[in-house]
Amino acid sequence: MGLYFSFRELLEDRVDVQGKLFIGKGQAPQYLDLARANRHGLIAGATGTGKTVTLQILAEGFSAQGVPVFMADVKGDLSGISQAGEAKEPLIKRATDIGLDDYRFQPCPAMFWDVFGEQGHPVRTTVSEMGPLLLARVLDLNDTQEGVLNIAFQVADAEGMLLLDLEDLRSMLTFLGENADRIGREYGRVSSASVGAVQRSLLALRSQGTDRFFGEPALQLADFMRQTYEGRGFINVLAADRLIEAPRAYSTFLLWLLSELFEELPEVGDVEKPKLVFFFDEAHLLFNDAPKALVERVAQVVRLIRSKGIGVFFVTQNPMDLPDEVLGQLGNRVQHALRAFTPKDAKAVRAAAQTFRQNPAMDTETVITELGVGEALVSMLDEKGRPGMVERTLIRPPSSRLGPATAEERAAVMARSPVAGRYEQTVNRESAYEILLARAEDAARRQDEAAAQAPKTSRRAAPRRSSRQGVGEAFAKSIARSVGSRLGREILRGIMGSLARR
Repeated sequence: MGLYFSFRELLEDRVDVQGKLFIGKGQAPQYLDLARANRHGLIAGATGTGKTVTLQILAEGFSAQGVPVFMADVKGDLSGISQAGEAKEPLIKRATDIGLDDYRFQPCPAMFWDVFGEQGHPVRTTVSEMGPLLLARVLDLNDTQEGVLNIAFQVADAEGMLLLDLEDLRSMLTFLGENADRIGREYGRVSSASVGAVQRSLLALRSQGTDRFFGEPALQLADFMRQTYEGRGFINVLAADRLIEAPRAYSTFLLWLLSELFEELPEVGDVEKPKLVFFFDEAHLLFNDAPKALVERVAQVVRLIRSKGIGVFFVTQNPMDLPDEVLGQLGNRVQHALRAFTPKDAKAVRAAAQTFRQNPAMDTETVITELGVGEALVSMLDEKGRPGMVERTLIRPPSSRLGPATAEERAAVMARSPVAGRYEQTVNRESAYEILLARAEDAARRQDEAAAQAPKTSRRAAPRRSSRQGVGEAFAKSIARSVGSRLGREILRGIMGSLARR
């Protein structure tokens, strides 16, 4: 058996002729039609049943066919996709069992990203691009506090000030508090309690370190959609093992990324293969405690983004973790084992079984609880967009490493990355912080000049100046105490904000 035949040649033999990705083998080989990959998908199953491997083999297949991939590495073990796998007996046996007579271990082209800038290239955006709707979710604001945040954005627009990082937003909130009466008459009441609550939420966000997500240079989405000179798609791996500790920030970041893709990419309609495939791991975090309006917006983005040539695969433990309006749009499905230890578990198994096009040769509900590691129930859309009959499938083994890359291997991948050095250095540009600080300093200077030019008799007759700070002086000092990096791009709202106004 030629175990060291080229993985790409293997895919060309199995995929290019048919335009499909080989997933595994049941009663018959199971394929994902590339032309239907932008109809989205679901990878589900209990912990330890093989979801990560399924994600990995799909990413390998897409990359080999020139399709860039984005995926979040929640557990820290997907970085191994950048390294060649090892010839271990279980992998070789699986290849033999499913008929992969030629099987080779080799790496995939990868780029590493990290919101914290520690395990990958920094990922940044501006406060304005994030928009008030998503930012309110990150900060866990109530309706009243979200209203204050919206006013801050509107005042910034009216005053021509960019909100680029959290220091800009803090400065704008201070400005709102100092001018609450005037701003309240035009935009609505601004209470000091609500302003203070938003400020405290910003401090909490900073304590988690995720404030580093707001900065410049901002991410260029084209860098997520690169190919190698040989035509293979880069696999973008976001280090999320630390980010997941702030689950609301994690889910909002990925939702923002989807929104930006939707907003920036042109309509392409039906395509032979996706322009990008996006894997959303731990997808249930997106919907935990999410307001109905947000769920509706997510469902709308998922429904419409396929026309931009983007495929989205949600990865979660149980299909019931996702709302029906989202679940109903996921045409390609891989269901790993679920366990029925409680009545609630049994209900979940029954619900998962009912989502498939039934196979008369098996009892789907029973099989879900019997699947072993590396087995799954698979149903993919056919060339006419119809769900395929569910099939019990042995998932093919990956060609890249199972497990993480070492720190040295990760550093080597980053050093030869096509975006090496592009995002590592922050950029400081004029934005709301600088503008408001300059205004406050100018007002304080004019006040001092006026006092110095007053007649001596007037100064003697005037009452002794209070030791309390004036509003302008207090504001200037408040702003001066804020220190941070700057970034500047013209104000955008992101698709979530624009949809909310429709």
